[in-house]
Amino acid sequence: MLMNQDFTWDRSKFIGGSDIGAILGLSKFRTPLQVWQEKVGQEIARQDSLPLRFGSFAEEFVAQEYTRSTGIEVVTHIEPFIHPQYPFLSGHIDRFVLRPDLPLFNSDGKLQTTTLLECKTANPFSKDEWGEAGSDEVPMSYLVQCAWYMMLTECTQADLAVLFSNADFRIYTIAKDHELESLLLDKALAFWNEHVLTKIAPAPMSEFDCKLLYAQSKASKSIEASPFLLNLLGELPNLNARVAEFEGRISQIKQALMQEIQDADTLTLQGKTLATWKAPKPSFKLDTKALAQNHPQIAAQYQIPITNSRRLVIKEALLAPKACL
Repeated sequence: MLMNQDFTWDRSKFIGGSDIGAILGLSKFRTPLQVWQEKVGQEIARQDSLPLRFGSFAEEFVAQEYTRSTGIEVVTHIEPFIHPQYPFLSGHIDRFVLRPDLPLFNSDGKLQTTTLLECKTANPFSKDEWGEAGSDEVPMSYLVQCAWYMMLTECTQADLAVLFSNADFRIYTIAKDHELESLLLDKALAFWNEHVLTKIAPAPMSEFDCKLLYAQSKASKSIEASPFLLNLLGELPNLNARVAEFEGRISQIKQALMQEIQDADTLTLQGKTLATWKAPKPSFKLDTKALAQNHPQIAAQYQIPITNSRRLVIKEALLAPKACL
């Protein structure tokens, strides 16, 4: 596979290892539509959260733990790898596992290792998504990411090192799978050709996707309900009634807990906390109404227009059972 030392990284122009799982609908963090928006240059909110920042910060520590656990040195390679036939397919690899007494590349620029390393951090409550250390039983989004990188680098093995909180470190081993790589390549090419180049959005996978795709409505435009939509709408009254029933039971359970806890703030079982009933720390907010009343000129300087998102309102009273036949 090719490397381009002069490559300027721009995520909107390439499908990378963190994209492929989302394209396949395997990611918890992004949908195919969100990947598409990025690739066609639509403005999207950049993900920024404490877990994401910690994962980036902890990458070096996880790599060091891998070396400490295995005794094998790893090396960082900043430049991305690019597919020789399809230059819009690329990947940044966290680390490469060095072979004894060999540099990462030979004099011809060929990679001399057969193993790459991916470094992850994971929530300890997600351990049931992972198998035994040493196996290849990892979340599918990580599995396909490793397969993607093996396709680009021609490595035959990917080690995935993961740190759960600060108490559980594991190493998983994923072998090269030509059939899986071929499938990933086909899916990536189809996504690029059918959606990115044509600017035709993939089908939404969630309510959030629909809100992204159809953020604006056309005033006074209406559509006639189809039999398919009528059947869907006809399910709502019964479903909402069941939700109300469950919410009522939940409220009863909470009431029973409160009556037992009374003026205590913690419910325990053999020293372990089952529930707490505490007042949060005091917080403060700006009294905008008083500010506008007492200092209207100052308040006016800091007013900004707010664009409200669309709100779906369903008129359940009109959904008589006969309308769904």
